Amino acid sequence: MKIIVPMAGMGKRMRPHTLTIPKPLLPIAGKPIVQRLVEDITKIANEKVDEIAYIIGENFGAETEKNLKDIAASLGAKGTIYYQDEALGTAHAILCAAPSLNGKVIVAFADTLFKADFVLESEKDGIIWVQKIEDPRAFGVVKVDSNNVITDFIEKPEVFVSDLAIIGIYYFKDGAYLRSELQYLIDNDIKDKGEYQLTNALENMKKKGTKFSPGAVTEWLDCGNKDATVYTNKRILEFNKNENLVSDKAVITDSVILQPCYIGENVQISGSVVGPYASISKGSVIKDSIIKNSIIQASAKIKNSHLDNSMVGNNVELNGTAHQVSIGDFTTVNN
Repeated sequence: MKIIVPMAGMGKRMRPHTLTIPKPLLPIAGKPIVQRLVEDITKIANEKVDEIAYIIGENFGAETEKNLKDIAASLGAKGTIYYQDEALGTAHAILCAAPSLNGKVIVAFADTLFKADFVLESEKDGIIWVQKIEDPRAFGVVKVDSNNVITDFIEKPEVFVSDLAIIGIYYFKDGAYLRSELQYLIDNDIKDKGEYQLTNALENMKKKGTKFSPGAVTEWLDCGNKDATVYTNKRILEFNKNENLVSDKAVITDSVILQPCYIGENVQISGSVVGPYASISKGSVIKDSIIKNSIIQASAKIKNSHLDNSMVGNNVELNGTAHQVSIGDFTTVNN
């Protein structure tokens, strides 16, 4: 089985944090979003994942490519890199990994995480994971019949047709068939709202007899903006609250750690209260501060600050702040 991860987007809603790092590599409870995603998928795949193919922008750089290949290797899979130079829609993005589209394939867009308690039913033609939401207008949605088979795919409906939103994770029993249907859209310039949409390919496959089933997750976690990402960090920490996420290489003095928290290697905390729901990445220094429900990235220095619902980037220096913040890498703030 293969996992295809389209992740070439610029992550504009997550700026300034995505000005220096691709959004899927932002840390959630100590691991990059994309690493948590593919780890979760391998757990439910029900058979060995032998390749993880990433579709990225050419400007992501050699270090990012190495990190992605290392994530695949840690799961016993080959890591393959493909490039998408222009944002032309979900179908175009997936087709950029055409050489890897064969056999059983899971496609997972790298801006979402999930919690699930099922095992993939790989004998089915296809599975589209969905979640009920109150306002589905910003998502692709599906309609199902009385046999729980998907009857319609609708991309970002302007009027209500269904509350079953597609969360961005798909299973295909025949990757080569998917590849041919995606290529058909490109060859015939079939677009929806100006882009080549995966939902159009799914609709064509359905008309030819492919039976898609909806898959349900226990929880769908978005990483689309700062607030959503901080909330996702909180939920991931809650899911893993029985694990020890505090590095034995962290130095903690005269401080209180309110679990659950993630505290990375060589973090120094003194005279502070950290947690609950705080993630502090490696090499950061926290002094005389209160930090809860926040993500602090690597090598940050925070002093005399009170942070809640905040994201602080790598190598940030922050002194005397007492409010919610979203601060990108290599920034200095003194109040």
